[in-house]
Amino acid sequence: MSDEKRIREFKLDLDRESAHGRYANVAVIAHTKDEFIIDFALAYPGQAPLVGSRVITSPPHAKAFLRSLEDNLRKYEQRFGLIPEPPRRPGEGEQN
Repeated sequence: MSDEKRIREFKLDLDRESAHGRYANVAVIAHTKDEFIIDFALAYPGQAPLVGSRVITSPPHAKAFLRSLEDNLRKYEQRFGLIPEPPRRPGEGEQN
């Protein structure tokens, strides 16, 4: 069986609470040498963002997630049209 076919047949068990999902309009990403930490949060005007989910993963899994997300965004835009880029905040994307 090819790797592509195996990926398509990948199935997950999903409990009821997780199946409802959580909305997030903020993601904060940090890393150590061994892990990437991604906090998904909900921000309301005038309030500090409230973290709803935290994902901790290895660098190889983070890279695989990035590739998968890029692939899905490309497929989405091919089907529904380009997604507009949000405006950048001051200091965003700068390297120290």
